[in-house]
Amino acid sequence: MIIAVDGPAASGKGTIARALAEHFSLPHMDTGLLYRAAALNLLGMGGDPESEFAAARACDLSQIDLADPELRSETVGGIASRISAYPLVREALLERQRRFAAQPGGAVLDGRDIGTIVVPQADVKLFVTASPEVRAQRRFAELKRIGLDVHQADVLADIRARDERDEGRSAAPLRMAGDACLIDTSAMEVAAAVEAAIAAVERARAGRRRDD
Repeated sequence: MIIAVDGPAASGKGTIARALAEHFSLPHMDTGLLYRAAALNLLGMGGDPESEFAAARACDLSQIDLADPELRSETVGGIASRISAYPLVREALLERQRRFAAQPGGAVLDGRDIGTIVVPQADVKLFVTASPEVRAQRRFAELKRIGLDVHQADVLADIRARDERDEGRSAAPLRMAGDACLIDTSAMEVAAAVEAAIAAVERARAGRRRDD
């Protein structure tokens, strides 16, 4: 079973995807980490984020540890958001994502274009979202917890800028797949959001069994 979990930044999709992977005993890939890894590579190479060619060269991730905490930094995240708009970058990382999804038994992948581009044949597609204000509040709290001096207005501006880049790019823009289940977590605690996602997956599985 392949489960695709898409949605904008700080919507809760990563938390939900990890919970689904644990619940259904499936491997999980946070595809955003691949773009962050390319961004970190680019920084290490002294490359220019405004150069699509330089960003594509940085997509050789053979020397990158995907558990490196630096991948979660705001600096790396900002660059990742910018270079993820490049078609050459998305093309370079696409096959790795598809190989992960194709492993025996299936997988859970979360990102921005999983259900529309990476694995449009996914058995279950979820689109997890929340209002920009709620997402900014969550990201702000997360950054404060790790000791960063940030302002909530700046975090909201960054969230809106990322949404604009994700939705406006020509290569694999952020879109809800036509057959995806929408989960709006704006007014949900984590446990409730995870429950809703598990229920959506179970409904989709039941529907497929009836069709078979």
